[in-house]
Amino acid sequence: MGNRGLTISPERNVTVRRILYTAYPLLPVSNESCGGAEQMLSVLESEMSERGHITTIAACAGSHAAGAVFATGRETTAPDSLPERNSEHEQRILELVTRTRGSRPTFDLIHDKSGSFWKRAAECNVPVLATLHLPRHFYPEVLFRQFPASVYFNCVSDAQSRSFADLPRMLGVVRNGIQVSQFPLKREKQDYLLWIGRICEEKAPHLAIDVAQRTGLPLILAGQVYPFSYHQRYYNEHIRPHLGNGTPSISFFETPIFDRKLELLENARALLIPSLVDETSSLVAMEAMACGTPVIGFRRGAIPEVVIDRVTGFVVNDVEEMAEAVWRAWEVNPHACRAHVETSHSAVRMAVEYEQLYERVLALDAMRSGSHAA
Repeated sequence: MGNRGLTISPERNVTVRRILYTAYPLLPVSNESCGGAEQMLSVLESEMSERGHITTIAACAGSHAAGAVFATGRETTAPDSLPERNSEHEQRILELVTRTRGSRPTFDLIHDKSGSFWKRAAECNVPVLATLHLPRHFYPEVLFRQFPASVYFNCVSDAQSRSFADLPRMLGVVRNGIQVSQFPLKREKQDYLLWIGRICEEKAPHLAIDVAQRTGLPLILAGQVYPFSYHQRYYNEHIRPHLGNGTPSISFFETPIFDRKLELLENARALLIPSLVDETSSLVAMEAMACGTPVIGFRRGAIPEVVIDRVTGFVVNDVEEMAEAVWRAWEVNPHACRAHVETSHSAVRMAVEYEQLYERVLALDAMRSGSHAA
C-alpha cells in the first residue's frame, strides 16, 4: 500500500498521496479560524492540494478546503457537547476510512490534528500521523500509555518535543508555517500595540494591558471569547473593565475577519505575546513578522525559536522588560522580520517537510505490517 500512487512529476519525483486530515470536532476549518491548529490545518491542506496530492478534511459543517470536505456533524460552541460530538465525529471518520475502492483503501494516510483520533487507529486500515500541537500536560496522560502500533507522532517545535522524548514512534519536529504571500510587508507603522489570541488567563491579555498602561500607548486586543464559563468570567473581570476611552485607550475586536486582522498586524508598532504557558508555536508571531512587525514575547516554550531576539523582536522575561522593549521596537528591521519568515516559517517549507514525513510513515508502517505478517 505504502508504495502505490501516481507520480506528480518526474522532476519532483514525488508520489501522489490520498491524505485524510482530521480536525478538532467542534470548530470549522478555514482561513478565518481563530484556533492555531485549525489555521495550520487549513494552510497545510491547501498547500498539499496545490502540490498535487488528493486531500480531504474531516471536520464539522461550515469548514472549507482546497480539496474535499467530509462533514462529520454540525458546528457547536457548547463545550459540554464535546464528548458526544467527538464520538459522532470519530464514528463518521471511521465509516469514511474503512470504505474501499476495490481492494485498495480510500486513503494512504491519516494526518490527525484533532488531538485524540489516533486512539482509534487500530480500527483503520491505514497508518496515522498525529501532530501534537499542545504542551504535554494539556493531554490526558492515558492517551500515551497505550496506543495502536500504526500511530506515529510529530511535534511542532524543539521545546515541545523535549517533553515527548520518551514517546514511542516520535518522528521529530515539523515547524508550523504560514502562507507568506497573504501577509504583505509594510515598513511604516502606527503607534499602537497589538495582542491577538483567545481571551483567557493563560494567554494573558491582562498583561498586555499592563504593558500599555506602563508605556501610555494604545492597545488593541483582537480574538475570541469562547463559551467556557471560566473564559467568560476572566473576560468580564479582567478585560472588559478596561475597555473604553481611557488613557491609554484599550480596544477589543472580537473574532476579526482576515482582512481586519491583516490590517491590525501590518500597522502595529509591536505584537505582544505575554503568554503564561509554554507556547508550542506561534502562528500570529509568524504573521506579524511577515508584515515586518516586531514581536515581543515572554521567554517561554517555543517563543525563542520563532522570534529571533533583537533581530525580529525581543524575547523578555517579564512585563517590565516587555514595556522597555516596546521603546526599542524601532530598532527592528522590517525586512529582517520578513526574511526570517520566508526562510523558516513558510507554508512551502512546512509542506515539503510533511511530504517527506508522510513517506517515512508509510515506509515504517509497511515494514511493521510486513514483520507482523511474517
